[in-house]
Amino acid sequence: MYHSWLDRWDERRARRGEEGKKTTDFILDADRAFPGAGKIASIEEFCVLADQAVADPAFFDEPSESDQRFDRKDGWLRFPSDIATDIAANNVVWAKITESGSFDRAMVIFHHWNASARNRRIASFFSRRGITIVEIAMPYHFERSRPGSLHADYMLSPNLGRTIQSIRQGVLDGRKLIHWLKSEGYREISVLGMSLGSWVAGLIAAHDPAVSKASLFLTAGSLADMVWTGRATRSIRDSLEPEVELTDLRRAWGPLNLENYARRLARPDLDLHVVLAKRDKVVLPALSERFMQRLKDAGESPKTLELNCGHYSLAMPPYILLAGLSLKRFLSCADKSALRS
Repeated sequence: MYHSWLDRWDERRARRGEEGKKTTDFILDADRAFPGAGKIASIEEFCVLADQAVADPAFFDEPSESDQRFDRKDGWLRFPSDIATDIAANNVVWAKITESGSFDRAMVIFHHWNASARNRRIASFFSRRGITIVEIAMPYHFERSRPGSLHADYMLSPNLGRTIQSIRQGVLDGRKLIHWLKSEGYREISVLGMSLGSWVAGLIAAHDPAVSKASLFLTAGSLADMVWTGRATRSIRDSLEPEVELTDLRRAWGPLNLENYARRLARPDLDLHVVLAKRDKVVLPALSERFMQRLKDAGESPKTLELNCGHYSLAMPPYILLAGLSLKRFLSCADKSALRS
């Protein structure tokens, strides 16, 4: 009875999230995803470029010329993004810093898609326990929102190229922030990603050795499959389906598929923690299980917590409390490299 009510609550929450969303045009926009690509007219040409990006170890690296101006004031950090878009507000990155009074540990939080508020309670809880919390605004969210938009529809959309550009921008922004934290003297850097934020956090952890711990909430590997099957992305699928097949979408968004970086995520100096929802209709459990198996095949066994709730109801007691305690234990554990030394 209780879980039936929980499922209905999740469905109502999903419906509220759909309000105002409309189908939009399917667009390749390859030059956004792969600068210098020029005019690409077919999904096959796009996929060839995507394959090359997956094989390119530097695709998520910071550019050689990076504007390193950081402005910190009254608990906020602001700095220029290294990817320029046609939305001026999106080109400036904002992050809220909740100090712990220690330079021992810092955790960067990457919020979920269409987030409307930062995670004040999480920041307060962990900062009191010696972990400085930095809550970054992902592309097209919060201070970086597109004027007049009700949703962050530029970060995840039927525009294949802009979606890659947006996720890549989030990764580069996060890596730039992490390197700033290192320069400020923080010893151990962790990342926490929630839902879509887990893709950004996972890609950062896979590519940046400065990250020693990564916690991924409500995650999977294939962003294409999540969009195609998930409850929260029906309008995107409705826009994509008449123009592209799922097999092509998987290949086109291959650079965003965490399964393609499983071996990087299994590196010996990185610890992984995963929180999943057994009743999730947004990130289907089967997709999460496939990602977990890929990690296992690569030699990684993440610390995993599976809760009998849905995607949205993870935020409700007792599930959020259980997830928070699991994260606290994970962050308190000695990392793998320390255990070997």
